Amino acid sequence: MRPFKTLQKLYDEESQVVITEKGSPPRALFYGEGFLQEDLPVGTRVIFPRPPMAGVPNVKAAIRWAINHPEGMDPLHALLKPGMRLTCVIDDISVPLPPMVTPDVRQSILEVVLELAADSGVDDVHLVIANALHRRMTEGEMKRMVGQKIYDAYYPDRYYNHDAEDPDGIVALERTGHGEEVSVNRRVAESDLIVYVNVNFVPMNGGHKSMGTGVSNYKSLRHHHNPKTIRESESYMEPKSSALYRSNERIGRNIDKHLKVFHIETTLNNRMFSAPTDFLAKKEEDYTEADRLKFQAMRYTLSKLPRAAARKVLNAIPAPYDVTGVYAGATEPTHAKTLETSWKQYVVPVEGQSDIVIFPIPFISPYSVNSILNPLLVQVMGLGYFFNLNRGVPLVKKGGVLILLHPAYDEFDPEHHPSYIEFFHRLLPETRDSMKLEHKYEKEFAENPSYVHLYRKNNAYHGVHPFYMWYWGENGRQHVGKVIVAGAENNHVPALMGWDRTDTLTEAIEEARGFMGRSATISLLRVAPTVMVDVK
Repeated sequence: MRPFKTLQKLYDEESQVVITEKGSPPRALFYGEGFLQEDLPVGTRVIFPRPPMAGVPNVKAAIRWAINHPEGMDPLHALLKPGMRLTCVIDDISVPLPPMVTPDVRQSILEVVLELAADSGVDDVHLVIANALHRRMTEGEMKRMVGQKIYDAYYPDRYYNHDAEDPDGIVALERTGHGEEVSVNRRVAESDLIVYVNVNFVPMNGGHKSMGTGVSNYKSLRHHHNPKTIRESESYMEPKSSALYRSNERIGRNIDKHLKVFHIETTLNNRMFSAPTDFLAKKEEDYTEADRLKFQAMRYTLSKLPRAAARKVLNAIPAPYDVTGVYAGATEPTHAKTLETSWKQYVVPVEGQSDIVIFPIPFISPYSVNSILNPLLVQVMGLGYFFNLNRGVPLVKKGGVLILLHPAYDEFDPEHHPSYIEFFHRLLPETRDSMKLEHKYEKEFAENPSYVHLYRKNNAYHGVHPFYMWYWGENGRQHVGKVIVAGAENNHVPALMGWDRTDTLTEAIEEARGFMGRSATISLLRVAPTVMVDVK
């Protein structure tokens, strides 16, 4: 990276929004399993994540304080009775990203809860992973999440993945006032007390979504995992702007009416990178000479490795997240506290939308941990999650251009994503219309006996899951006028997605300006670490 002149002229040290000027340093940008180093046009607005908030001084002390001073419920120790049936439901491997350094906060919570349960004479305890229609976690992943001691004591008979296709393992509760089916795991439904162990990685996590989605089944999920609901959601991350949230809220309130659920929710800061990659969380203006050398070395090394090897290297680096808050009790007052802390960490206020927005796409998503970011997951990261990282107003203007930085390779993991392969190569050539896909093909994939078997007995995502990934990008697709994938290594993946492609970011910006006008405004959202915008 070239040397730069005085910092005072280039950016405000306290601001997370930097306007590119002549002489601004080039940006270090994620590009799948590699990185790009790019000069941006003068005037480009670069939005950086907030610095990491301080973590709580003692995680277990914070957990104990929360369960003894809960929101809207009696303390946990008062709810535990000898001989009762207790089930701890646990968020799965899709959060946080990348997986956090051990001990995972879920392990810390369980150690406190299980010790308290034992002291209270509660012996009938099960640990259920809330994987919904996600893939089953592997034994190694399950052990890492809760630690050796808990794993040895409970696995496999009392520590296991939720099975949404077990004909005897699902109980139907009464429907909501909107006719939505409410189904939950049988062990959960027949418990005297449920303790939900949450990691709130983004504001969409937690609250009623935990129980309403995590231990449910296809019949219940289809009421909100559909194109209509997604189109009616201005942002997944802002409850008051999300039809998805409102449906989960109705289902969750119904669950709370029938079951006693004690939530333990946690928030994390965005300390995603540790040495030797901690410089990735910095503004390039703050890079030291050592940082620049480390970036160049990492970029060169990853570019020379086979993609599978680069992926393995990146997946092997855990994130040193700190716990910033622990809240417990009834669903809604607990989640309100969680959201407040989450927004403090993630939200950056910005003035106005942009005509062109650039999203660098990293190597990982909630659905590709220890796997491959296939084309459908690139789509869901760009048009789904990144597009929705806002408080209700998107960063890109209506009819604007999104530029995604990713190789857009045609690679799939046949173990984790078998139904994705058929969806991508068989269905997308016929239509990209989410409504048509839902009505013509969703049930076929959802009930396909081969996909059901792979979900239940192997480590595959449910047969219907690629439809959800396509739907997840629906409000982004309806909003933008054009999507360009810069650096795509082939033509057919962007073509199947309905995207344009260019070899370089510079070419993508030129094409976007041709579409939006030469005076088009440009913003770059520097994810990762996680950042949300509050557009005024």
